[in-house]
Amino acid sequence: MGTCKRKIDCNSVAGGRKGERRKMSIVRFSISLDRDLVHKFDRKIKAERCPTRSKAVGDLIRAALVRTEWQAGEEVAGAIVLVYDHHKKDVLRKLTNVQHDCHESIISTQHIHLDHDNCLEIVAVRDKAAGIDAILRRLKAVKGLKHVSMAAGTTGSHLP
Repeated sequence: MGTCKRKIDCNSVAGGRKGERRKMSIVRFSISLDRDLVHKFDRKIKAERCPTRSKAVGDLIRAALVRTEWQAGEEVAGAIVLVYDHHKKDVLRKLTNVQHDCHESIISTQHIHLDHDNCLEIVAVRDKAAGIDAILRRLKAVKGLKHVSMAAGTTGSHLP
């Protein structure tokens, strides 16, 4: 990457109890990138209303660290999103059975009625990555689902 130019310490109220301060350490470093790549990145972060390049790069680093947690088999968290027609035969029963079988890993579920026929269900999960992947595979196997996706997250315990 780059070399550390200087370290800046600043007080922050982030973390801890109300009124408690902790030291936050900021490191400035430089990197060299292709000019076109930087211009595309700047257009992207401007369109997303990201306030600074530093914030955007930090977000990318955190996303990479979350992927590493999943690959390393750490305890992680996430959300499984399901869309289905609740009139389809046995869909609700099968989804409920999977969720009850996996209750140790499921933190909560939220059921939303999208219209007369379609429902959106969000299943919040926390477990080792392999356990969550197993739940995801079981849910994807339920016939009658229109959409299943996973939003991989983190418990936050390994990120600053």
